[in-house]
Amino acid sequence: MYAVIRSGGKQYRVASGETIQVEKLEGKIGHKVTFDDVLAVRTDDKKILGAEEHKAKVTGKIVKHLRGPKLKTLKYKTGGQYKIQTGHRQNLTSVEVDIQLP
Repeated sequence: MYAVIRSGGKQYRVASGETIQVEKLEGKIGHKVTFDDVLAVRTDDKKILGAEEHKAKVTGKIVKHLRGPKLKTLKYKTGGQYKIQTGHRQNLTSVEVDIQLP
């Protein structure tokens, strides 16, 4: 069984017991998090239920807070001495997911 959830403007396909990394969530390590925006659920009998048909709850437990890999951007123009390089690291939260059907 798996579910499709939305968190931080992105969609994630999650299964029970899986650990995912999402954009930073408020809360301390060990606190519970509820994902309210559940888009679809696929049950064990291969049925895919849309957002209106299911009453599934997707919750999670915060495992750790971390930072993602450094992403480098480069602005460059030929024929001159214009080169600007910057970097960015996103704050992430690692969450252990649990899906409950009614």
